[in-house]
Amino acid sequence: MSDERLTDDALMTDTAERPRRGVKSYVLRAGRMTAAQNRGLEEVWPRLGLSVEDGLQDLDVLFGRRAPRVVEIGFGMGGSLIEQAEAHPDTDFIGIEVHAPGVGKLLDEADKRGLTNLRVYRDDALAVLTHCLPEASLDGLQLFFPDPWPKKKHHKRRIVQPAFVELVRTRLKPGGQLHMATDWQAYAEHMAEIMADAPGYRNTATDGPYVARPEFRPLTKFERRGAQLGHGVWDLIFVRAD
Repeated sequence: MSDERLTDDALMTDTAERPRRGVKSYVLRAGRMTAAQNRGLEEVWPRLGLSVEDGLQDLDVLFGRRAPRVVEIGFGMGGSLIEQAEAHPDTDFIGIEVHAPGVGKLLDEADKRGLTNLRVYRDDALAVLTHCLPEASLDGLQLFFPDPWPKKKHHKRRIVQPAFVELVRTRLKPGGQLHMATDWQAYAEHMAEIMADAPGYRNTATDGPYVARPEFRPLTKFERRGAQLGHGVWDLIFVRAD
């Protein structure tokens, strides 16, 4: 499940409403670090790691080429993102994750596989979108299995809110995709409601708000286990329409 969550105390662009101060959509959790994860953070980070303090990026300079660009928010332990980067060498990927074990594991694995089309932020997603990624620079943004915050009193912590999807829209190219997936039906319905009211988007679904899982989204171990237990998964893909 995705571990990246939205913090609300970062600044937003003028195109998006600022969320309520102090409300966060993630909780930092302590965890043990393996030798491989420590290696990723210590040895690979200098080559593939990025920071909000680096400021606005020229993505062509960053990757040394012009190519399609996809951002994944909350890649967890990185398995899905690694699989995509390896399967699509002609696309550049940027992962955003706040938890050190996942960042370290992804960096270690990327190095072992010799991936050059992947960069990583260990920062808040909202800050990265606001300060580091140029407007109309992304071909896609992925948000897979974010924390559903199921209790009603915690719904304000959900990352999918009007201000967030508007900020994402400004970073997508016209025709760029916002792809979300969740295994919580109530959260899927929340996502669909937010997107139905979001200006400047078009739903790619033709029968209801959801689409079948596209082949390019890797099937995670978590998802396979859920399917065996009869759990559903809902995918939503919207494109920037203007």
